[in-house]
Amino acid sequence: MKLLCTVFCLVAFVLPGEMTSLALAKQPNVLLILVDDLKPSFGAYGADFVHSPNLDRLAERGMRFEAAYCNQAVCAPSRNNLLTGARSTSLGIYGLSTNFRKAVPNAITMPQYFMQHGYHSAGVGKVYHVGHGNTGDPRSWSEPFHPEMVIDYALTESTGGELTREEAYFSNQELNRIGELPRGAAWERADVSDDDYSDGRIAIEGIERLRRFKKSDKPFFLALGFTKPHLPFCAPEKYWAMYDGVALPLATTHDYPEGAPSYAGKDKHVELNQYKPIPQSPPLDPEVEKTLVQGYYAALSYMDAQVGRVLDELDKLGLAEDTIVVLWGDHGYHLGDHGAWTKHTNYEQANRIPIIFAGPGVAQPGSISSALVETVDIYPTLVELAGLPELDVPQPIDGLSLTGILAGEQDSVRDHAYHAYPRGNRRLGRAIRTSRYRLVEWMQFGSDAEPEYELYDYQTDPLETRNLAAEKPELVKELREKLDTHEDPVPPGGWR
Repeated sequence: MKLLCTVFCLVAFVLPGEMTSLALAKQPNVLLILVDDLKPSFGAYGADFVHSPNLDRLAERGMRFEAAYCNQAVCAPSRNNLLTGARSTSLGIYGLSTNFRKAVPNAITMPQYFMQHGYHSAGVGKVYHVGHGNTGDPRSWSEPFHPEMVIDYALTESTGGELTREEAYFSNQELNRIGELPRGAAWERADVSDDDYSDGRIAIEGIERLRRFKKSDKPFFLALGFTKPHLPFCAPEKYWAMYDGVALPLATTHDYPEGAPSYAGKDKHVELNQYKPIPQSPPLDPEVEKTLVQGYYAALSYMDAQVGRVLDELDKLGLAEDTIVVLWGDHGYHLGDHGAWTKHTNYEQANRIPIIFAGPGVAQPGSISSALVETVDIYPTLVELAGLPELDVPQPIDGLSLTGILAGEQDSVRDHAYHAYPRGNRRLGRAIRTSRYRLVEWMQFGSDAEPEYELYDYQTDPLETRNLAAEKPELVKELREKLDTHEDPVPPGGWR
């Protein structure tokens, strides 16, 4: 009885701020790893030809999601979706150059929400999309954000010693004369150290912050944004050498699906043709295709090694047990399939992504979920895993918490994933992906024209070679009913 009284009296005399600190000390840390242009094509996802030991060991420690999809297959909007929890169709932002705060000025971002609830929030590398006239978000961080270069060359011959157009785009330089600037190399195979490229330096900065956070009583939220395997495919020689003589898989489909609307696919060389020696339009030389595929996987393996450095430090500092680690790819990538070398479409290769959760809240290490999940689910999931108050923020939260799946108590949270991509002439393609089908509805804002549809059956046609919409109107109708459960999309600003 005396002991209970003593404990009660001690608690009663703890100041409110001190009580908060005591509670927060028990909350898990968060390490959010964002990777640019990372498709689910590495060891843990069945691509055994890829050297990815660190991504694979993270999957062994946690749960990987096999049917994860981005909400829009391009950098800035996808990162908006992740960090605000709102889909592009809710924000009305579909392009690279518009900051999300123009749509929701008072939005509370994921790192900002954690910061408001006692966490120290920090970011390094490519987290928000900076470039193309867009900027980061200082309100999200407890300390100044540490940026790094997305377009980064080690050899003068790759640039001719001049500012290239993609370097300018991603650093907001010379935006009014981009077309006049020279093209940089599409790949670079240089005998340099890991730290001569930006991802090595991002790992160093991440490690420095982990060491600093180890000394603090506060839990931390650390976002590390790695830039590879985004173009240009630049990586140290040793990572290219891993794939010398390896029969890498090459695309077998070189056209967009038969019967698809002509505007549904992206111009096949747009993005890639901003680099030399790529021609402005197809075809590509077969040897160039092989080099590009090797370059993508060399860059992936280079990034994997940098993630490994950070995970090693997390273990060394004794932080791994108390840290939720999330790996997320911002979208997929067409490596020549459909003849495309880009993202920017509503097709499978551009929209399917890797998502891995490891650490507190994951009941079964090494587990695999086939649940249909979306980028926007990560925000509410992390909030619930950390024991923070239920989200009540100015922006719409379109995501669903995955904690029941991670705990092994639930198989799924939805029966379809939802994503979108705009095209010219005020068109927007809204898509749903079920376990078997994808339906895309192409609507035209300000027009009375009937929508056009794409329908793909991944059980019979996994490579999306034929649009079945005209052949299966009843199935289109059934899937449209699912699509119609979503609110009308907010059009881009210029279309309103």
